Amino acid sequence: MPTSDANRGLLCATFAFAANFSVWTLYAVIVLPLSSLWQLTVTELGALLAAPMLTGALSRIPFGSLVDRYAAKKLFVIQMLSCVPALLCLYIATNYYQLLFLGLWIGVSGASFTIGIRYVCDFFPRGQQGMAMGVFGVGNAGAAITLVFAPWIIDNFGWHWVGPVYAVGLVLVALLFGFFAPSQPVHAMQSDTQQRTWYQLLHDPQIWRLGLYYYFVFGSFLALLLWLPYYYIQAYQLSITQAMAFTLFFVATSSVVRALGGWFADKYGGRSVNWSVFWVCLVCLFFLSYPPTTMTIHGIKQDVYVSFSINVWVFTFLLFVIGLAQGFGRASVFKMIHENYPNEMGHAGGFVAAIGALGGFTLPLLFGAVVDVFGFYSATFMLLYAVLAVCMMLMYFAIKAEKFRRRLSEAAQYNFLEDESL
Repeated sequence: MPTSDANRGLLCATFAFAANFSVWTLYAVIVLPLSSLWQLTVTELGALLAAPMLTGALSRIPFGSLVDRYAAKKLFVIQMLSCVPALLCLYIATNYYQLLFLGLWIGVSGASFTIGIRYVCDFFPRGQQGMAMGVFGVGNAGAAITLVFAPWIIDNFGWHWVGPVYAVGLVLVALLFGFFAPSQPVHAMQSDTQQRTWYQLLHDPQIWRLGLYYYFVFGSFLALLLWLPYYYIQAYQLSITQAMAFTLFFVATSSVVRALGGWFADKYGGRSVNWSVFWVCLVCLFFLSYPPTTMTIHGIKQDVYVSFSINVWVFTFLLFVIGLAQGFGRASVFKMIHENYPNEMGHAGGFVAAIGALGGFTLPLLFGAVVDVFGFYSATFMLLYAVLAVCMMLMYFAIKAEKFRRRLSEAAQYNFLEDESL
């Protein structure tokens, strides 16, 4: 059973991660009013949205190495405080390039996941890792805080005040975490000698496959979080308030269900849960990919016109299902990481998390590109369908290869010529 320190550590880490995630996704709200105020192009808009995602992804790798060497609690506090100056500087930002630079700086908040996941894992036994990491992952709901709180600040005080208010909040969270979060168990700080080097880790094909899986279940979640307000406004002509409400529903449900996904991963295995997640998403993306279509059937006496399109409610329901599946998938991938790399949760978890977070950087840019090329908004989901198809093929061949190696191993162990009973 988890100890009181374990439960307190999990609660504190989840709360701190939620605060960091709300900071990391802050530009999803700030950029919308500035796009018309500063007359930004679509490319400039996409670059601003992607800037925090880029540094958030890349910073997970060095922080993953550091958290395997040093106390995660101290690193967590340092990482939070390092983002405060950038948030304060938002108040004096006056042009696009200043905002772009500050976005890159604020992106360091994305590294909080790598630090927190190692911190949490050290408190729980292997059979409860999926549950613990799933509960910690509920901190993704910090994006929902931003979608509600940041627009209120903008409406009442102006966008310049968003950064200072968030800076004060992040300092308070850092202080609370520093005072109330327990230190890691002593045995967790003594496992460094069993770790593989970066060279060994990066030459393992499995770590790249896990990274690609996480690119879909987390990277596309991040990308949709940033892209959906724009999509709802353009494809369904909704107001900003309505678009934010639908996006909030997607983010909140996908984040909260991650804890349940961790429990399922503990009970049924990370790979089984992940394979089921992929199939659910594949079906939903098939329907979301279909563009509004009008077909003319030339009849004997007259032409018959058939129209097909997905209305906003069906669209939202399919997104809701995808969000739930992605929540399960994010938990199951990290369960698989811990099953295969229990002593390298900082290195391996940081690398996989970085690849996943790069989805939040690359996919919004690709969304805009495919929409420009094909001329319809559902091309967004065609792209996600293609990414998922690659993930599923890789997982299928990995499962086949593993079964083949297992049969070879069993055959090698049983040599009938040496069987003494014959």
